[in-house]
Amino acid sequence: MNLVVGNKLKQLRRSKDLSQEQAANLLEVSQSTYARIERGESSSWASHINKICTVFKISPEELVKNVIAENREEISNLNETFIINQLSDKIIEQYEARIKELKKVIKGLKKKRKL
Repeated sequence: MNLVVGNKLKQLRRSKDLSQEQAANLLEVSQSTYARIERGESSSWASHINKICTVFKISPEELVKNVIAENREEISNLNETFIINQLSDKIIEQYEARIKELKKVIKGLKKKRKL
Protein backbone atom coordinates (compact mmCIF):
# COMPACT_ATOMS: atom_id res chain seq x y z
CA MET A 1 0.00 0.00 0.00
CA ASN A 2 2.84 2.39 0.83
CA LEU A 3 4.32 1.86 -2.62
CA VAL A 4 1.00 2.58 -4.34
CA VAL A 5 0.51 5.78 -2.36
CA GLY A 6 4.15 6.74 -2.94
CA ASN A 7 3.77 6.31 -6.70
CA LYS A 8 0.53 8.29 -6.63
CA LEU A 9 2.26 11.12 -4.73
CA LYS A 10 5.11 11.11 -7.24
CA GLN A 11 2.61 11.42 -10.11
CA LEU A 12 0.73 14.21 -8.35
CA ARG A 13 3.95 16.07 -7.55
CA ARG A 14 5.20 15.79 -11.12
CA SER A 15 1.84 16.89 -12.52
CA LYS A 16 2.19 20.09 -10.47
CA ASP A 17 5.82 20.42 -11.63
CA LEU A 18 7.13 20.38 -8.07
CA SER A 19 10.43 19.11 -6.73
CA GLN A 20 10.46 16.74 -3.79
CA GLU A 21 11.73 19.59 -1.64
CA GLN A 22 8.87 21.87 -2.70
CA ALA A 23 6.29 19.14 -2.07
CA ALA A 24 7.85 18.42 1.32
CA ASN A 25 7.64 22.12 2.23
CA LEU A 26 3.97 22.26 1.22
CA LEU A 27 3.27 19.19 3.36
CA GLU A 28 5.39 20.56 6.20
CA VAL A 29 7.64 17.50 6.37
CA SER A 30 11.36 17.12 5.77
CA GLN A 31 12.57 16.36 2.26
CA SER A 32 13.99 13.03 3.43
CA THR A 33 10.64 12.06 4.99
CA TYR A 34 8.85 12.98 1.78
CA ALA A 35 11.37 11.00 -0.31
CA ARG A 36 10.82 7.90 1.87
CA ILE A 37 7.05 8.25 1.45
CA GLU A 38 7.41 8.49 -2.33
CA ARG A 39 9.65 5.42 -2.42
CA GLY A 40 7.06 3.48 -0.39
CA GLU A 41 9.46 3.04 2.50
CA SER A 42 7.30 4.87 5.02
CA SER A 43 3.68 4.78 6.05
CA SER A 44 3.84 8.25 7.57
CA TRP A 45 1.75 9.50 4.64
CA ALA A 46 -1.26 8.27 6.63
CA SER A 47 -0.66 10.85 9.35
CA HIS A 48 -0.45 13.58 6.68
CA ILE A 49 -3.34 12.41 4.51
CA ASN A 50 -5.50 15.50 5.10
CA LYS A 51 -2.64 17.84 4.22
CA ILE A 52 -1.76 15.75 1.13
CA CYS A 53 -5.36 15.86 -0.06
CA THR A 54 -5.57 19.62 0.50
CA VAL A 55 -2.26 20.38 -1.24
CA PHE A 56 -2.95 18.19 -4.27
CA LYS A 57 -6.71 18.87 -4.29
CA ILE A 58 -7.76 15.22 -4.20
CA SER A 59 -9.92 13.11 -1.94
CA PRO A 60 -8.48 10.44 0.34
CA GLU A 61 -10.21 7.86 -1.86
CA GLU A 62 -8.33 9.14 -4.91
CA LEU A 63 -5.04 8.84 -3.05
CA VAL A 64 -5.61 5.16 -2.28
CA LYS A 65 -7.77 4.35 -5.32
CA ASN A 66 -5.27 1.91 -6.83
CA VAL A 67 -5.10 0.08 -3.52
CA ILE A 68 -8.89 -0.24 -3.47
CA ALA A 69 -8.92 -1.45 -7.08
CA GLU A 70 -6.20 -4.00 -6.36
CA ASN A 71 -8.13 -5.30 -3.35
CA ARG A 72 -11.33 -5.59 -5.41
CA GLU A 73 -9.45 -7.46 -8.13
CA GLU A 74 -7.89 -9.74 -5.54
CA ILE A 75 -11.32 -10.46 -4.03
CA SER A 76 -12.73 -11.09 -7.48
CA ASN A 77 -9.91 -13.52 -8.24
CA LEU A 78 -10.49 -15.30 -4.94
CA ASN A 79 -14.22 -15.57 -5.69
CA GLU A 80 -13.48 -17.02 -9.14
CA THR A 81 -11.05 -19.51 -7.63
CA PHE A 82 -13.61 -20.48 -4.99
CA ILE A 83 -16.32 -21.01 -7.63
CA ILE A 84 -13.96 -23.05 -9.82
CA ASN A 85 -13.01 -25.20 -6.82
CA GLN A 86 -16.66 -25.73 -5.96
CA LEU A 87 -17.45 -26.75 -9.53
CA SER A 88 -14.45 -29.08 -9.61
CA ASP A 89 -15.61 -30.71 -6.37
CA LYS A 90 -19.11 -31.20 -7.78
CA ILE A 91 -17.77 -32.71 -11.00
CA ILE A 92 -15.54 -35.06 -9.03
CA GLU A 93 -18.51 -36.12 -6.88
CA GLN A 94 -20.58 -36.78 -10.02
CA TYR A 95 -17.80 -38.87 -11.57
CA GLU A 96 -17.33 -40.84 -8.35
CA ALA A 97 -21.07 -41.55 -8.22
CA ARG A 98 -21.03 -42.62 -11.88
CA ILE A 99 -18.04 -44.90 -11.25
CA LYS A 100 -19.93 -46.59 -8.39
CA GLU A 101 -22.93 -47.11 -10.70
CA LEU A 102 -20.71 -48.56 -13.42
CA LYS A 103 -19.00 -50.89 -10.94
CA LYS A 104 -22.45 -52.23 -9.97
CA VAL A 105 -23.34 -52.72 -13.64
CA ILE A 106 -20.04 -54.55 -14.27
CA LYS A 107 -20.58 -56.72 -11.20
CA GLY A 108 -24.10 -57.56 -12.43
CA LEU A 109 -22.85 -58.42 -15.92
CA LYS A 110 -20.15 -60.69 -14.46
CA LYS A 111 -22.80 -62.54 -12.44
CA LYS A 112 -25.00 -62.99 -15.55
CA ARG A 113 -22.02 -64.29 -17.51
CA LYS A 114 -21.31 -66.97 -14.91
CA LEU A 115 -24.88 -68.28 -15.10
